[in-house]
Amino acid sequence: MKIAIIGAGAAGCFCAIELKRRIPSAQVDVYEAGRKPLAKVAITGGGRCNLTNSFEGISSLQEVYPRGANLMKRLFKSFNHEDTWRWFEGEGVRLVLQEDRCVFPVSQDAMEIVGTLSRRMRQEGVILHTGFKVTKLGRDCSTGAYSLEFEGHEPVTADKVVVTTGGSPREEGLGFLEGLELETVPPVPSLFTFNLSDREVRSLMGTVVEEATVSLAGTKFTASGPVLITHWGMSGPAILKLSSHAARHLADSAWRGRLLVNWLGIKESEVREMLAGMSRRHAQKLISNTHPEEIPSRLWTHLTAKSAVRQDARWAELGSKGMNKLVNSLVNDEYEITGKSRFKEEFVTCGGVALTNLDQNTLEAKKFPGLYFAGEVTDVDAVTGGFNLQTAWTMGYAVASAISSQD
Repeated sequence: MKIAIIGAGAAGCFCAIELKRRIPSAQVDVYEAGRKPLAKVAITGGGRCNLTNSFEGISSLQEVYPRGANLMKRLFKSFNHEDTWRWFEGEGVRLVLQEDRCVFPVSQDAMEIVGTLSRRMRQEGVILHTGFKVTKLGRDCSTGAYSLEFEGHEPVTADKVVVTTGGSPREEGLGFLEGLELETVPPVPSLFTFNLSDREVRSLMGTVVEEATVSLAGTKFTASGPVLITHWGMSGPAILKLSSHAARHLADSAWRGRLLVNWLGIKESEVREMLAGMSRRHAQKLISNTHPEEIPSRLWTHLTAKSAVRQDARWAELGSKGMNKLVNSLVNDEYEITGKSRFKEEFVTCGGVALTNLDQNTLEAKKFPGLYFAGEVTDVDAVTGGFNLQTAWTMGYAVASAISSQD
C-alpha cells in the first residue's frame, strides 16, 4: 500500500509514525512544502512546546474548541490527552504539568518534541520529502488511485492520501483540492491579540491582571483569565480565548469593535461591596494609594483618572457618584479595538475543509474513499493552552487507526 501524507506538521508526522507501526509493509511518504518538518511545532508555546493540556476544570469541550467540539469529543474516546502523555513519555520525553494545566516537556524545549518525532519517523521507515509543494490532487475513478502533482517535481500516485497541510491564511491555500469539489469554510485568523486606540492604557505595557473577564460589546462573546497590557493593546490568555471564540465575528467586522474589561472578573455587586468596605476601613487614606490587591498600582492610577477621581481625594470624599464611576471603570472598562496582531510566531485559523465532508469516526472523505483529513486543515480549532496540538495528535491517530483497520 502506498500512502501519501501532504504536510509534515504535527498531525502529518504523528499519523505517519502510527501508520508505519500498524502497517509496516506500507510505503508512507510525507510531502512537505517547506524546508523542514514540524516547523510550527518548533515555535509553539514560545519555543517550549505546549503539547497538550490536562483538561482539568473544563466542563464542556465547547469552552476550548469553538469549532469542532463534538467531533473532538468523539475522537477523544480513542486517543485523548492522557494517551498523548503516555505516548511521548513512552518515547523518552519527560513531561510536566504546570499550574495553568498546560503540559510541556521538562526540558522546556520544543526541539525535543521535533527531534523525537523526526527520529521516530526515520526509525519506522517513513520517507520524508521536503520542498514538495502540492499543486493538484486528483483521483482516478476507475482505479481509485490518487495522483499528486507538485511544483517543480514529477507527479506521484498513491492508494491513500492524508491531507494535513495545517491552517491556511487564505482560501487559495486549499487550491490543490479544487478538482474534488469539497465544501470548504473560508479561513480567517482565530488566535490573535487586540490593537487598541487608547494611548493611555497602552502606556501601561507589561501590566498583568491575573483574573479578568473580557467581552465584545453587543455580543455574547466573553472569556476569562489573565490579561496582559502591551504597547499595541492587550494580550494574554483571556484575550486569546476571546479572539478564538469570536474569530469569524471579528473578521466580518474587519477586526474592529469595542472591548469591555471587567478587571476583577466578579459581579458588579461584589465590586461595589469590596469598594464600600475599603471606603469604611480607609476613610482617611488617599484613594490613589489604596486599591484592591488584584489591581496593579499603575492600572489603578489609570482607572481612577478615567473615573475623574482627584489624585488627592480620600475615600471619605468619594461620594455615591464617584463610587458609581469607579465601579463602572472596574467592571465595564471600554476600549476601541482597531485591529489585530499575531500572537508571537504562532498562526491559527478557523475554517478549512468543512466537517460535513468527513466521516466523523474515521475522518475519511465521504465522497472519496481513501482520502483523509486531519489537523487544522479542517474546520477545527481551539483556544491557546495546548489544545490545538492535542487536536493534531488525536486526529492523526484517528486516521492511522482507520486506514490500518481496512488493511
